[in-house]
Amino acid sequence: VCSGRSVGPGWSVGAAMSVFVTRRIPAEGLRVLSQASGCRVRQWDSEEPVPRAELLSGVAGARGLLCLLSDRIDREVLDAAGPSLKVISTMSVGFDHLALDEIKKRGIRVGYTPDVLTDATAELSVALLLSTCRRLPEAAEQVKSGGWTTWKPLWMCGYGLSDSTVGIIGLGRIGQAIARRLKPFGVKKFLYTGSGPKPESAAEFGAEFVPLTRLAEESDFVVVTCALTPATQGMCNKDFFGRMKKTSVFVNTSRGAVVNQEDLYNALAQGQIAAAGLDVTTPEPLPTDHPLLSLKNCVVLPHIGSATYATRSTMAVLAAKNLLAGLRGEPMPHELKL
Repeated sequence: VCSGRSVGPGWSVGAAMSVFVTRRIPAEGLRVLSQASGCRVRQWDSEEPVPRAELLSGVAGARGLLCLLSDRIDREVLDAAGPSLKVISTMSVGFDHLALDEIKKRGIRVGYTPDVLTDATAELSVALLLSTCRRLPEAAEQVKSGGWTTWKPLWMCGYGLSDSTVGIIGLGRIGQAIARRLKPFGVKKFLYTGSGPKPESAAEFGAEFVPLTRLAEESDFVVVTCALTPATQGMCNKDFFGRMKKTSVFVNTSRGAVVNQEDLYNALAQGQIAAAGLDVTTPEPLPTDHPLLSLKNCVVLPHIGSATYATRSTMAVLAAKNLLAGLRGEPMPHELKL
């Protein structure tokens, strides 16, 4: 069992800038904190998530909290921290793990890490789309299992991007970066949906703003990159998959809860859609006996969208800088406006 450890010149709950870090993070980020004048860092030094009891004790009396998307920061955590907590910095672009209403009520500032993981997540999204539509994991498995006997005209055929229609749910930073990368593959048309049209962003790809139902009906590839909100929760459901083409491929690199996984399983198992690629699931990790993992036409990755060495290091540094700026009462590099 790993325990919290002090970094820097000791730990004092009464220190001017006492900080709790909920996980082992890239060294560059920790260095920014430990070298900051007057900053006392306490950390859950493990690759595994901090147990709830350790989180509640670790945050007690802290002025700053650096957390991850796997940490549920709710009223119980905020109560355990007490009135001393002034800043929460999450090492993520998503913030659905934070009880924002409660945080706002207490006047706590929040930092997050957009932009820096856009390229890495877009690259992974394209890689996942290609590996799903061209059946790469399935084909690689055939090589290992002896299923590859000769070249066959109809064996291991998938779907290509050339002349296709790609529908993007959420044309934000990541959605645009994905479209930018897919365009050279010869995509004929881009459709997108979201809370409202984004004509300036869409112009680069000639993308058309359409209702969710039309996007489902017309797209050969659907890529989900929207934020998880009450409006988007469970949005990709039985009705949605029922509208998609039988030859369509569905990819989700946003948040698992945007998808009704039971409906997705049924759509894949019954051949309503061709294939799905997921980098996010509910829950995470997905149990090894989950029905989705029994399907050949479903590729599931362990939430590695931002997992390049450079990106994770940059995220850690930005999260640390957000935290320090908040503690000093200065503008954060990236503050979530509540």
